[in-house]
Amino acid sequence: MTTDVLKLAEEIMDGYRISKDDDLSFLKSTDLDKLSEGADKLRKHFSGDRVDLCSIISAKNGACSEDCKYCAQSAHNHTGCEVYDLLKYDDIYALASSNEKAGVDRFAIVISGHGPSDEDFERIIEIFKRLRAELKINLCASLGFLTQEQFDRLYEAGVRNYHNNIETSPKYFKKICTTHTFEDKNANIKRAKKAGLNVCSGGIIGMGETMDDRIDMAFALSELEIKSIPINTLIPIPGTPLENLSRLTNDEILRTIAIFKYINPEADIRLAAGRKLIEGNGEAAFRGGASATITGDMLTTSGSTIKSDREMLKKMGREVRA
Repeated sequence: MTTDVLKLAEEIMDGYRISKDDDLSFLKSTDLDKLSEGADKLRKHFSGDRVDLCSIISAKNGACSEDCKYCAQSAHNHTGCEVYDLLKYDDIYALASSNEKAGVDRFAIVISGHGPSDEDFERIIEIFKRLRAELKINLCASLGFLTQEQFDRLYEAGVRNYHNNIETSPKYFKKICTTHTFEDKNANIKRAKKAGLNVCSGGIIGMGETMDDRIDMAFALSELEIKSIPINTLIPIPGTPLENLSRLTNDEILRTIAIFKYINPEADIRLAAGRKLIEGNGEAAFRGGASATITGDMLTTSGSTIKSDREMLKKMGREVRA
């Protein structure tokens, strides 16, 4: 395998795939501009100029039983986050309809917790059925851990995408969460895929992990054949165990995004939380391998809106939904 990142990008476009057994140490030190240029060539070849825009609604917030160290919504942390039960249909429909009209491709209902109660799940199924009947926007769910029967019912209700981040590398995961395991995440993703759902899965960088951990996470996603990989950059939240961590630099974020594209060339690398830490509120990442983004209202602030994202992307010559 060549260590010339531009030649490597050409080889990947010709069918070569990087292996976990390859020595990838050069990716951590090679010239960032060239690495980003190569990642952008991969983006152009595999994803084209089309940018996939998705949005979310936090339909049930806070009081989560899981102990994820980064999360404002965990009941184990002390962040003063707003807590509310499952929103009513009209509230969810209003945002979904607005986002559809604004040109968003996909809309996700997100809830806090290990998984929904039986009562909440039945309400969510009915909400998705109504959204499917009344709107054209693609539907996504992020409901935590579900049974195979529940995943099957989501598909029957018109949902075609499921979001479930693996968060970090298999080795580092236990330092971030102890109430469920990396293997639990993998099993959940496989159940979603078995139901016919397209899975969106990525993680968070800047939680104290090394670049080698990020590379391991990229390979874990490759092994799961994930085609939509959101990359969140941690903005430490007061009241969480990670509150005193330093924020990642622009260059480290861009290097991570480019490496993810080299390892997962056929996937959409999706910008998520922490975009404001990237030059141009993410513009530099769109020139270095990213081909999708979460936009509009998010669980943590992105510093962007649907309108501003569309304007930025159009100026870059990218294509977004009419």
